[in-house]
Amino acid sequence: MNISLLRSYRSKNGNATFVYSVTGTTTQLEEFAEAQGDYHRIDEETGNPLWFTTRCVGPKGKLIITTNGNVVADMSAFDQAASLAEQYGGNFGNALAMQAAQSILGFNTPPVQQEQPVVETENADLKDL
Repeated sequence: MNISLLRSYRSKNGNATFVYSVTGTTTQLEEFAEAQGDYHRIDEETGNPLWFTTRCVGPKGKLIITTNGNVVADMSAFDQAASLAEQYGGNFGNALAMQAAQSILGFNTPPVQQEQPVVETENADLKDL
């Protein structure tokens, strides 16, 4: 199932709560409704189910239903990024972590532009200008 961040708010306890719109196949959405039970909510505007969490997973993500029937965000991409950063450490680990985080969160970074060497050419017609 895919999720998209709709909004966030502060609960009466002061906790940040993130509200995601859920999309998926008919079967996935039926399983989601069953797993959510009394907590199953539908967005009145879109008709999509809503998923509430106190842990932000970024603007987009995926949900899974555990073997215990709990609905959780699929954090495997974050775990992989953290593992790579830890494995390599230092500047390279930090660079990997930053690149992975931007990719996971859907931020596109422009590729690093390498400077092109300046090639001087002689052109008899332009010499006198």
